[in-house]
Amino acid sequence: MTDATAVPTKSKSELAIIIAGVARDPLGLMGLIIVGAIVFSAIFASWIVPYDPVAMNIQDRMQGPSAAHLLGTDQLGRDTFSRVIMGGQVALKVALPAIFGAMAIGLTLGMIAGYGPKWLDNFLMLLFDTIRSFPTVMFALAVVALVGPSLQTVVFVVMVTSIPTYGRVARTQTLTLRNSEFILAERAMGASMARILAVHMLPNIIGVLAVLVAMDIPTVIALEAGLSFLGLGVKPPTPSWGALLKDGYALIRQTPWLVVGGGLPIVIATLGFTFLGESLRDVVDPKLRKNR
Repeated sequence: MTDATAVPTKSKSELAIIIAGVARDPLGLMGLIIVGAIVFSAIFASWIVPYDPVAMNIQDRMQGPSAAHLLGTDQLGRDTFSRVIMGGQVALKVALPAIFGAMAIGLTLGMIAGYGPKWLDNFLMLLFDTIRSFPTVMFALAVVALVGPSLQTVVFVVMVTSIPTYGRVARTQTLTLRNSEFILAERAMGASMARILAVHMLPNIIGVLAVLVAMDIPTVIALEAGLSFLGLGVKPPTPSWGALLKDGYALIRQTPWLVVGGGLPIVIATLGFTFLGESLRDVVDPKLRKNR
């Protein structure tokens, strides 16, 4: 019988190997730098911003870039650079809890669907299809109309609509692994379903989902910005990249800097997480790694 302890799970040192592999790729390294800068600026935003992002100073309204205000000021005299930095913090406060929450729930349900009985698999797939049948924006509009716009509302909408994606990926990976020799050996030794999923399935699935997380974060950031642009995201005067875009669009004839301040961070964040996700996929996927 195959030794059940010889399981192809990921060791702790593999995380360092993956990071090193990503860093060797020029685009991956650029992605790491951009994502690291965004996360750093979000964590230490309160110490980085030179001004209170919500403090009004009418005398300095609509100023262009200068040494005092790197990205100028808005129609209320608020420092645009400070609002951009704090807006990044808001974007990650939405993206990270929503995506990781969706991944945790979707991963659990997906593994249960792939390893459990057929009737449970059919029920969970029906649930996933039902959730995915609602367009994300329309679902967001309906939820906001019921409970009102807030940061928590956006997190809830993103989490619920993202669960089916992670659930389906986890289910597919589980179906692929369930008849592997090390899984059959564990079952023959009487291992419980919980042990097989947590100890043997999970380490072999999490890498694929990590790639999906890196790809989904910029999508969530753009969704949060879009809802804030429509006035359905975070409430004013909380800084948001979408709110900056909304103000910049209304004042585009007077100053272009608000549009730049709101749009450029979204573009940079999208490129950074996309580069990181693409490089991470090449490192994690053995077939792609072999072809490179």
